[in-house]
Amino acid sequence: MKRRVFLGGLAASAGSVLAACNSRGPQGAKDLLRAIERGNEGLERALFSPGSHDAVAADASLTGSAFPRYWVSRTMPTWDPAVRGIWRLEVGGAVRKPVSLSLDDLVAMRGTTQRHNHYCVEGWTARAEFTGVRVSELARLVQPTADAGYVDFRSFDSEYHESWDLDSAMHPQTVVAYATDGRYLNAAEGAPARVHSPVKLGYKNTKYLTQVLFLPTRTGGYWSDQGYEWYGGV
Repeated sequence: MKRRVFLGGLAASAGSVLAACNSRGPQGAKDLLRAIERGNEGLERALFSPGSHDAVAADASLTGSAFPRYWVSRTMPTWDPAVRGIWRLEVGGAVRKPVSLSLDDLVAMRGTTQRHNHYCVEGWTARAEFTGVRVSELARLVQPTADAGYVDFRSFDSEYHESWDLDSAMHPQTVVAYATDGRYLNAAEGAPARVHSPVKLGYKNTKYLTQVLFLPTRTGGYWSDQGYEWYGGV
């Protein structure tokens, strides 16, 4: 059984509990949901394995054209150098050696090409091939301090961001991707760069990336702050 199916069952059970016995009103519901989320997160952390790899079936379609497009701005975010200047990825926060990387800098780093599943919170799965730089490689470059336990991925898509636990960010399949299926990302796919990892649900995979910040505390996220589970593991 996939753990997202199992955890989805827990969420459904929570809904039943709330519908049946929410005698304390809205605050009681909030308290119960927070308790359930803490329990879910504890279970997800226990199930997470840094050494395990998500695998795509050999006959699965990897066509980028079928990969989901989404953004939260009113129109599709597009980086215009004439307006914003040259795109750069700022990697900093609780680190010893913050860096500012151009797309050329990112491409010149030691990269990886991986076939990934993309798991949506709604239950469907898409597949694509991504080329990029592992977040762990960025960490090696900037040297996070001992108190850095989280990573916040921030974008220019109406300030969309999502924070992650450090272990998930350091997973070998978590990448800052700049290409898919052998070509650079286009605007609909999150250009110039985006996060992708099969260890997190899709809403945790920030597109239109501008900052990778290592932090001592977690900072929520666009969907996490609206009631979606913060951990968002698969």
